[in-house]
Amino acid sequence: MTFAWSLTRTPRVFDADRGSAAAEVVAVPEAQALIEGAASCSPYLAGLITREHEWLHAALAVQPQASVDAILADVRNVVGATMGVDLRVAKRRLALIVALADLGGVWELDQVTGALSDFADQTTHVAISRLTEEATSRGKIPQTASPCGGLVAIAMGKLGAHELNYSSDIDLVMVFDEDAYAHDDFLTARSALIAVTRKLGAVLSDVTADGYVFRTDFRLRPDPGATSVALSMDAAERYYESLGRTWERAAYIKARAGAGDIQAGVRFLDRLSPFVWRRHLDFAAIEDAFDMRSKIRTHKGLYDRDALEGYDLKLARGGIREIEFFTQTRQLIAGGRDPDLRARRTVDGLAALSAKGWIPEDVRDTLTEDYRQLRTLEHRLQMVNDQQTHSLPRDEDGFARIAAMMDRDVSDLRAEIADRRDRVGNIADSFFQPPSRAEAVVPVPSDMEEIVRRWPSYPAFRSPRAVEKFESLRPVLLERLQTVEDPTETLKHIDGFLSGLPAGVQLFSLFEANPQLIDLVVDIAGISPSLAAYLARNAQVFDAVIGGGFFESWPGCASLVQDLTERLRGDPDYERQLDLTRSWAREWHFRTGVHHLRGLIDGRIAGRQYADLAEAVIQGLSPPVRAEFARKHGPAPGRGAMVLGMGSLGARALNAASDLDVIAIYDAQGEESSDGPRPLATRPYFARLTQAFVTALTAPMAQGRLYEVDMRLRPSGRQGPVATSLAAFRDYQLTQAWTWEHLALTRARPISGEDALASAVQDVRAEVLAAPRDSSQTRADVSEMRARLAEARKSAGPLDMRAGPGRLQDIDLLAQTGALLAGAEPRETDAQLAAGAEALGLHASEVDHLRNTYALMWEVHCAHRLLNASATAEQGAGAKRFLTSVSGFDSLDALVEHIDDAATKTAAIIDRALRART
Repeated sequence: MTFAWSLTRTPRVFDADRGSAAAEVVAVPEAQALIEGAASCSPYLAGLITREHEWLHAALAVQPQASVDAILADVRNVVGATMGVDLRVAKRRLALIVALADLGGVWELDQVTGALSDFADQTTHVAISRLTEEATSRGKIPQTASPCGGLVAIAMGKLGAHELNYSSDIDLVMVFDEDAYAHDDFLTARSALIAVTRKLGAVLSDVTADGYVFRTDFRLRPDPGATSVALSMDAAERYYESLGRTWERAAYIKARAGAGDIQAGVRFLDRLSPFVWRRHLDFAAIEDAFDMRSKIRTHKGLYDRDALEGYDLKLARGGIREIEFFTQTRQLIAGGRDPDLRARRTVDGLAALSAKGWIPEDVRDTLTEDYRQLRTLEHRLQMVNDQQTHSLPRDEDGFARIAAMMDRDVSDLRAEIADRRDRVGNIADSFFQPPSRAEAVVPVPSDMEEIVRRWPSYPAFRSPRAVEKFESLRPVLLERLQTVEDPTETLKHIDGFLSGLPAGVQLFSLFEANPQLIDLVVDIAGISPSLAAYLARNAQVFDAVIGGGFFESWPGCASLVQDLTERLRGDPDYERQLDLTRSWAREWHFRTGVHHLRGLIDGRIAGRQYADLAEAVIQGLSPPVRAEFARKHGPAPGRGAMVLGMGSLGARALNAASDLDVIAIYDAQGEESSDGPRPLATRPYFARLTQAFVTALTAPMAQGRLYEVDMRLRPSGRQGPVATSLAAFRDYQLTQAWTWEHLALTRARPISGEDALASAVQDVRAEVLAAPRDSSQTRADVSEMRARLAEARKSAGPLDMRAGPGRLQDIDLLAQTGALLAGAEPRETDAQLAAGAEALGLHASEVDHLRNTYALMWEVHCAHRLLNASATAEQGAGAKRFLTSVSGFDSLDALVEHIDDAATKTAAIIDRALRART
């Protein structure tokens, strides 16, 4: 089907004489209405039709995309001598065919802006190529293997987003890859590439008898008043890292390598990613965007007014820029955490934000439709005289012209524009100017006044902006405090939270945009002052609450490993990988704690989640640690090393404050040393690799530490090597290990390493557990060990669930004994009690009592570790409420009494079970 037969609409005739003259020149009957209507409404299009009528006659016989493809092919073949003329002819034809495809309804908006953007990319690329080729041939640019001398045009704004408007200028940031040149050639290359960039501007922008290609703007580069039109990538990076502002971050959302050395441009933008996309949710960006919005409206005199005459479709309230700011600001807030939000095109950005729950679907649909229609209207304004205008006409005649171009009645068009303006403006206002909460007056109770008065002296309130932010939050906070059981106690904990904050603007902005976080802080402060203090030091974990998926189901260990692995793969720097792992783990750790505090999960599930997280950290960090070590000493000999989880990690029952018990086992398969820049003999290789891995977990860094690591369960304890060979591990376990070491082995579980090596270690464990043993001697050994443990660690108080006769440690020991005597595989205490009941001579009722007591004690223990309070300290009202809620008792006294009774009975059962038998 030809262009002419694809028409779905035509403009109305506005200037009949001009329209008739154009139609006569082209003389294509099927397109007469389109040609006549377009020329009658637009003097610019009338001129193009007259000038290019022969070419247009042929173009109307094919689909518009075929014409555009032919134009782009002609551009690619342009030579330097005639480049200026040839590019301008191509632009005339491109502008004409695109306008007719748009006005005739053959193309939708995305096809129109896409064709304009493709043409801008192609013409810019050809111009850069020809200019750099010429400069290189003349010896101005030193020879380099990089295409275009390493010069790249970073497309910004609507060109970067591939949504260029009809009469747009193009915003380019010109940078070059300094690494393409030898050190001594840098200054020569820089001077030549600056000259090339200036010529590029002239080739594209200068108006000649043949017109122009694109008005070209280089002013979005760093500090345009003080820098040259082309900068080295290193200089640009240093500027953005040290002086880059929020509006520049927003501009780079749409940035892409558009022309020149594309690969160098892609690398440059990748390096800028941390500047644009902050790791943590960035709600202070809302304020910066609001300031930019206000300055634009004030500077241009674009205050709210009812008149449509002269209304600026782009910059005024309810215009195109409002929708772009609305979208880009939300992308800045969360795009650092979620790459799916980093869409360049506005409509794609709205869709991504809706898909991730950042905006409602109805807002997405409304703004998408309004954006498309406003952009279409913008194109009609610009088609009239090829002017980069965004202002509606100032007289009736002008409105009549635009209405005719859109085949609309003037009254309907005006009403629609007013509706869109108000609708978009209201949505934008609700986002950038949330209702003030400072109007609510909440009196400060007398017993709280002293605490509240000292808040302005804290570091978080150093800036006036932080104070202003908090003033709108304070009534909400004080009002929320009145709903808790002990407001004064909770306020003291809130005070500890505020005093520990190093800064306030970002966090207070976060609270303002997400008031549910205030409820969370009050809840946490009311239960655990230590957890509130932790939040003050690690406020970034709030990101996880609102970053999407916080209250969804636990993903499981495999998904966690995959997520961490993908994140680490995105940053090859080893130190940053360690810090990234710390912040990632902290957020997941916090998530489990919040779910536990809120009663969404119980202690048993929390224990499994903490264990999943620890396992994911070990598995995720192992490859980077091995790679960093191999970089210096070569790959690991043989099958490498594996990590064997022991204790609570092996049993998948960690609490909020657990350390990790691990053993490192390696299998060099006869290889004597590594093969690398600094080779090591096998034994020191794996010893030092293990130490490097432990350091990766335990070292205090900018984002804190991951875990404390305990390796005392390795063969020979502290006296043995930190890493043990598989053969030595098997020999030790079969010939030298003490009974307590075999007890520990009942909980051992491979965490990371090659599957074959992990399987071999599993085989050793199974072989040890299946080996015959003297039941009476085992009981005697365990009884002696139990006595030593009781002597070494006394109970710390009534809420110490771990130490003491009949408590968790005692039950764990019995369960491991049963598993050892039965040669049973289970690692978890509950399953071990069931599997070893017969070997221990336990009755079914005794097993039920042990399992129920253990479950209750674990719930209290896990909750208490989350509170991170002393077992002997007086518990606050919130902590008491939490402890009684997880245990199902009405009061803490009733809970303690029940625990004591249950422990006494449990101790008696254990005494009998461990009594030696003949």
